Amino acid sequence: MGYRICYLSLVLLGSLLSGCHLIQRPSKAVQLSERELAAAQVVKPNATPLERVLADSLDQTTKTTSYDPSYAKLDYPNGDVPIDRGVCADVVVRAFRKGGVDLQKELNQDMTANFAKYPQKWGAKKPDRNIDHRRVPNLMTWLDRQGKSLPLSKEAKNYRPGDVVAWELNSGLFHIGLVSDVKVKGTERYAIVHNIGLGARLEDVLFEWKIIGHYRYF
Repeated sequence: MGYRICYLSLVLLGSLLSGCHLIQRPSKAVQLSERELAAAQVVKPNATPLERVLADSLDQTTKTTSYDPSYAKLDYPNGDVPIDRGVCADVVVRAFRKGGVDLQKELNQDMTANFAKYPQKWGAKKPDRNIDHRRVPNLMTWLDRQGKSLPLSKEAKNYRPGDVVAWELNSGLFHIGLVSDVKVKGTERYAIVHNIGLGARLEDVLFEWKIIGHYRYF
């Protein structure tokens, strides 16, 4: 009974901190061979920001092996929890940093100047550089404020590598991930890199849940 209480507390904490949600479901993993994965992780000296973002997202699937929504005091800027853990938002934050955008810093600066423009969901009275960028609604708001929102679509062709997608899960909680440059075999869909409970994974989940946000920054 004690274990169940702790587990439920962890799930609740995850929803409060990030908007992500730890769930268990059948795997929709998209498999790459060791050779394919190694090639996808290579970053050439003249790589574009988008190419760096895509390479890092796949690299995360080899390093981030768990879901951990615990609140943590972070360095600033470029603060992060250990790479072996994180929540869904951390996938996007880490990949964007490789593309030259520190979402921790960008959100903190925009929220400091425009706090009332952001969701007031957690009882905070001022920005918190340790957690704001790890909350899905805040990331969605920032991307929208940068003019990076795109129309929602049920057509796979409209979702390109590097796009950020946000979903409302069946539970009503929010989730976020990054469109990879790996096509799902036999389809026009690109696989998604996300963390919904078991670490960063490459999975065929673009249309798994209700899409509530679509953004293209790079």
